[in-house]
Amino acid sequence: MKLVLIGIQGSGKSTQGNLLSKQLSIPYLSTGHIFRQLAKEKTKLGHYIKVVMNTGLLIPDEKTIEIVNSYLSRSEYKRGYILDGFPRTINQAKKFVNNVDKVIYLEIPDKEAIYRLVYRNSEAREDETIPAIKKRIESFKKFTLPVLEFYRKEKKLVELDGTQTIDIVNQEILKSLGKQLVKNKIENWAVKNKRIIAIVGLPGVGKTDATDFFKKQGVPSISFGEVINEYIEKNHLPHIEKTHKKVRLELRQKQGMAAMAVLNEDKIKKALKQNTVIVIDGLRSWQEYVYLKKVFPKVKIYLLAIYADKHLRWVRSIKRSKRNKLYGEERDLNELIGINMAPTIAYADFLIKNNFSLEDFHDKLEEVYRTIYYTE
Repeated sequence: MKLVLIGIQGSGKSTQGNLLSKQLSIPYLSTGHIFRQLAKEKTKLGHYIKVVMNTGLLIPDEKTIEIVNSYLSRSEYKRGYILDGFPRTINQAKKFVNNVDKVIYLEIPDKEAIYRLVYRNSEAREDETIPAIKKRIESFKKFTLPVLEFYRKEKKLVELDGTQTIDIVNQEILKSLGKQLVKNKIENWAVKNKRIIAIVGLPGVGKTDATDFFKKQGVPSISFGEVINEYIEKNHLPHIEKTHKKVRLELRQKQGMAAMAVLNEDKIKKALKQNTVIVIDGLRSWQEYVYLKKVFPKVKIYLLAIYADKHLRWVRSIKRSKRNKLYGEERDLNELIGINMAPTIAYADFLIKNNFSLEDFHDKLEEVYRTIYYTE
């Protein structure tokens, strides 16, 4: 299903987009998100978008159409999407080739939009002043109202009162799509394939931050390292490299190089029974990956490798409240060679560089999550 959400700023598009994404299991995205992602890429197109955005100008229609059509051709959008912020002009609507199924127009009065953005929103952006909002509303009426008429003639337009409660608006959207909620789930939809996201990487790359990001998406996690931490704390041992190495070796002497996967197998089985996607924080050895593939042959296992420059990793490790002495060349080599982590990084399905801001890191993780969750 391919949906477009249209409405002035403050009409509730992002709220409904995120709700519908979870309910219909199709990704929600805005053209702003598309352009921000592309602007980060070190390509000719990425540089062009970055320059135009930094100057405050609008990307021309022809280029916008080309970019959006190309972006939506990616595999994660084959089953559909919910698009916010495009098409904005009649020219964009006419040349948009993705065969939209429905266009949802959330209509609210200008005064309501201003009230929501300026007075009710405690996290308003700096540019959300009354004059700025009024200017964007005028621009919407000038350029986007003709888009509504275009889709009205195509018999694809659904016009809704956006001043109603979030739940009522959501129910009306679903009703217009021929769907309904049954016990908080869409009646005619079911996830078929289970997935595991196994996070790999050297100490300090940001595996915990990545796990926390996925948790906020509602994805449960299982930490392989907790087995070692629990053993060390239970026996009142110090969190230093020598102790961790000794415990890891003892466990692997008993269980083999797949020890962490073996010891966490029951937890993984239980989590997969209740969830479509789960995260493994800290899968290390190649043997652990092979073991999981053998035990869970019907589950798609994705290796997500995270990289950060060495000096950044070590600084991050020093700042940790726990295990802040577990860093350095000896630790890195032990992880890569002694524990046999190197193949899991080299063979990863996704590689994310975490050298910059947390926001940048989360944007990259969101791309990975969307690809994994929405690709059959």
